Amino acid sequence: MSPTKATRTRIEKDSMGEMQVPADVLYGASTQRAVLNFPISGRPLPFELIRAYAMLKAACAGVNAELGRLSKQRATAIVKACRKIEAGLEEHGGWARHFPVDVFQTGSGTSTNMNVNEVVANLVCLERGAPIGSSKNAEYLEKGGVHPNDHVNMGQSSNDTFPTAMNVSATLAIHRDLLPAVRATAEALEAKAKAWDKIVKIGRTHMQDATPIRLGQEFSGFARQMRLAEARLTRALEALSELPLGGTAVGTGINTHKDFGKKVAEALTEACAGKGKAKGSGPVFREAKNHFEAQHTRDATVELAGHLKTVAVSLSKIAGDIRLMGCGPRCGIGELKLPAVQPGSSIMPGKVNPVICEAVVMVCCRVIGNDATVTTAGLGGVGGLLDLHVAMPVMAEATLDSIGLLAGACRVMNENLLADLEPDEARCEQLIEGSLAMCTSLVPAIGYDKSAALAYQAFKEGKTIRELVLESGEISAAEVKKLLDPAKMTRPDRD
Repeated sequence: MSPTKATRTRIEKDSMGEMQVPADVLYGASTQRAVLNFPISGRPLPFELIRAYAMLKAACAGVNAELGRLSKQRATAIVKACRKIEAGLEEHGGWARHFPVDVFQTGSGTSTNMNVNEVVANLVCLERGAPIGSSKNAEYLEKGGVHPNDHVNMGQSSNDTFPTAMNVSATLAIHRDLLPAVRATAEALEAKAKAWDKIVKIGRTHMQDATPIRLGQEFSGFARQMRLAEARLTRALEALSELPLGGTAVGTGINTHKDFGKKVAEALTEACAGKGKAKGSGPVFREAKNHFEAQHTRDATVELAGHLKTVAVSLSKIAGDIRLMGCGPRCGIGELKLPAVQPGSSIMPGKVNPVICEAVVMVCCRVIGNDATVTTAGLGGVGGLLDLHVAMPVMAEATLDSIGLLAGACRVMNENLLADLEPDEARCEQLIEGSLAMCTSLVPAIGYDKSAALAYQAFKEGKTIRELVLESGEISAAEVKKLLDPAKMTRPDRD
């Protein structure tokens, strides 16, 4: 188990035999096999998943000690090691070098589960003053050492721990990052809707002029989209709260205590208390009602990906409409003044582009693509195969990627776009007066055909509807003023 000086490796063993492992890493033979087997993307699984795994292993150790299956000394050592992983292993050079297994690995996540088991066991070795790699030494174990399988993985399987870590990591990321960002976006849009409620502008359907609408009304629609996004994410959390842990290999619970899953869910709930922004707003986990559904499928993840895609579609609508209303500033719509956050061109001086909107829309494209990945991976015959789901790592990465991207997009939109977004009221008034759709409110007075004729004539002669109807003398000036009041057109139910 001593490092080989010439090659700076050490020899470790697993069930398949000896492996040479880099001398200073905290993982062992099983992880090294995965490193050699899967040099595909060069991307390890996100740290959010590794952190959730460490929280899970700590909870499992505590529950196993409570159930009398693991000594208190070993449980305490495992929990202490897990806390170091949660903190990022900074004193050991950072987490990434110790969790190198590629996203594209065994579909059950077995390699990552063993990676965590080995790192925990080796951290315990160091804490006890034993060399890295001592965790399978009989003499070391007889003195209270920790074995990666027998102790760290006690009562568990990759088949129930990996999907549990998926649920926990996604839940925490939503609570900590995405929900607060979505709420902040909703609040910012609601503030704009209220502040701009009296600003009347032209509406547009099919990208063509339509009847007037208030800018505040448009932004109230955006705000409602974000409140519905908040509700969708909350519904997704309900599905994620059911944890597969306790089913072990195929869902039957072999080699574990009957109360293990329930107690670990309770322990994780306690560990996550206060992870939300408000007191008592942390997630509440519970054991899966049916372990066969929980382990043989990843429907909860597919559901979450669908909700994340819907949030992305909502954001794309908001960012896209703001971009359109701000196009110009002189030769476009120009109803909104987008904040100038950076020069827009290397060749055209003074040009300012809607870069925040563009960044948000690109995020939406990626999230929609991630949904396709998750959905495809969740399909029967692809990931869902008989008594185990075998496409979980890529689903975990795609899901956490979407959560992080959406949270970041919302924050950037709030800080760099919405905060300093302003209306051009003069431009709004100008476009309304020139709109041919103003004739719509004349229909009750002169009929559809005459109103349509006025629209065609106004377009042909370059005049406004107001000018033509006054010239015709068919309606009094007072009645024209009343009928062609843009603000009233946005409140047809009021006098």
